[in-house]
Amino acid sequence: MNRIGVLGSGIVAQTLAAGFRKKGYDVQIGTRTPEKLKDFGTKTGIPAVTFSEAAKFCDIAVLCVKGSAAVESLGTIGIEHLQGKIVIDTTNPIADAPPQNGVLQFFTGPNDSLLERLQAAAPKVRFVKAWNSIGNAFMVDPHFAGGPPTMFICGNDDEARNQVAAMLSAFGFAPEDLGKAEAARAIEPLCQLWCIPGLLRNQWTHAFRLLKL
Repeated sequence: MNRIGVLGSGIVAQTLAAGFRKKGYDVQIGTRTPEKLKDFGTKTGIPAVTFSEAAKFCDIAVLCVKGSAAVESLGTIGIEHLQGKIVIDTTNPIADAPPQNGVLQFFTGPNDSLLERLQAAAPKVRFVKAWNSIGNAFMVDPHFAGGPPTMFICGNDDEARNQVAAMLSAFGFAPEDLGKAEAARAIEPLCQLWCIPGLLRNQWTHAFRLLKL
């Protein structure tokens, strides 16, 4: 389980691809247009390939596309290349409409989640929600005075969640397993909560931590 395919070309994809390489994984980054990641590839040594090539290559995929395109992207990536594999879903269902008083608008409802839509579209893929509730600057080896940030995860496959939890620990997080895919209905809105201080006051240097007795 050492080959990682990061699916996406934005800053989250680039940050996590570089992070996995730093942790010793064999990494490819997949995109619609590999040429636009040429400089990133030169700088990091991470090959930029097509979505389908990265999906074929990997043992574990990391989905980092725009939330509104996530379900559709499965067709471009090739669901058949992801069957039986763990796919870490970092996406959030952010609508194109502007925030309202600092609150991002979602295109899902309170009894729905993007993770569940992805799972319904690809039933044989082992999706795990993670890395969706913190900014890209703190996705790899975050350091806060209060200790490791909590990263909430969920997904229908128990072993997949265990593997992702171990990865998160290696990346400097305290993973908190919230069980099956329905928990994404609560985890995904943490993105909205995390962004409010930034959108209202330009404060982006924070993280969540679950306190326990």
